[in-house]
Amino acid sequence: MRKIIVLTFITLDGVMQAPGGPEEDTSGGFQYGGWSASYGDEVFNKVLQKQMEPADILLGRKTFEIFANFWPEHAEHWPGINDVTKYVMSNTMKESGWENSVFLTSVADIQKLKNSDGADIKVWGSSELVQLLLKHDLADELWLKIYPVLLGKGKKLFDNEVVPAAFKLTEGFVTPSGVIVANYARSGNVKTGTIGA
Repeated sequence: MRKIIVLTFITLDGVMQAPGGPEEDTSGGFQYGGWSASYGDEVFNKVLQKQMEPADILLGRKTFEIFANFWPEHAEHWPGINDVTKYVMSNTMKESGWENSVFLTSVADIQKLKNSDGADIKVWGSSELVQLLLKHDLADELWLKIYPVLLGKGKKLFDNEVVPAAFKLTEGFVTPSGVIVANYARSGNVKTGTIGA
């Protein structure tokens, strides 16, 4: 079975929309594209390089379109991105000129992919897809980069339909610019109790 790993840039209030640039995703009137840009440093760059090591990726349609319009011509910044398989969850898009793109249309397709042989699959961006994965308990790990900023509006990582689940911290530290890097692995069911009992 393959692990599905969600990697995301996220604000303190849970916004994950358009961290990379002003024109990345302005849907819904989003005005803060590029909110992560001023927090880069050497430590963070090493984290990103490690997370960008070649692996098959799973994307929602919107993120796939953003990636497909940029990465084929800038692969020197993400070695192997053109060679890995790009799985795309979409009910409207059926093909792409970006090599190694495979289209999925249902949760059953994702489950079948997860149950196949192979290496871990990384999910970048793709807020609606991530919410779908969490709703169906299909995310094995969450690799969060939490930025010290509030945006109020924008596409969020979590909604009210996630399956209750426990996670354990497998790695965590703070970069010099104040970004919390926290990697969580799925670790069973939620346990409840009384504090101090």
